[in-house]
Amino acid sequence: MSIDQHELSGDAAAVTRRIGVVTFPGSLDDRDAARAVRLGGGEAVPLWHGDTDLSGLDAVVLPGGFSYGDYLRAGAIARFSPIIGAVVDAARDGLPVLGICNGFQVLCEAGLLPGALTRNAGLHFVCRDQPLRVENAATVWTSGYTAGDEVVIPVKHGEGRYVASPGTLAELEGEGRVVARYLGGNPNGSVADIAGICNAQRTVVGLMPHPEHAVEPLTGPGSDGLAMFRSVLSHRRQPAAATG
Repeated sequence: MSIDQHELSGDAAAVTRRIGVVTFPGSLDDRDAARAVRLGGGEAVPLWHGDTDLSGLDAVVLPGGFSYGDYLRAGAIARFSPIIGAVVDAARDGLPVLGICNGFQVLCEAGLLPGALTRNAGLHFVCRDQPLRVENAATVWTSGYTAGDEVVIPVKHGEGRYVASPGTLAELEGEGRVVARYLGGNPNGSVADIAGICNAQRTVVGLMPHPEHAVEPLTGPGSDGLAMFRSVLSHRRQPAAATG
């Protein structure tokens, strides 16, 4: 199912979209993500890692932090939480999901996105305002941008180096599934300067930078990240076609 099948509703603003924001033990950006949802015009619905009911939600955000202390490796334990089991099922049925930083790691661990996030090149934690180029503006989460837009969104991570097999990279590039790339210096050594990717349906997006920290000039480098939370509000969910 392509993004063309997801019509942008002209009266979407009249309907309040309910966006679930998950909290794991060790999450630290869940409240920031919830605030970004509200600033974008949505209703932020808190979800606990032990929850399994996603009924009535229009999308889900997996926020940044250190879920379960990043024991074993980042996202490895969160992948087995009850909420992620429910998110995986719902995402495969068309529910939009945004994984930010640790959330991106969880999406890869859960198999919703390919590849993995590994220790930064140089093995240092990196925290800075990061220029990016939007490569794909045809996802549920980036439709408010234009391909080629250059934005500034903070990064803060120690395990953000994206890696994948040559075959997977060729598939991502060939299908236009690289959502954003780093500009002005790669902060972590990610292959091909990849900062974010999406699934084939353009409904699941994983991003290492933190758009929730770029929603207003007072608390961030600007408001370049706000369009990501506004984009999803225009999405009309269509369940994935049954296979058999």
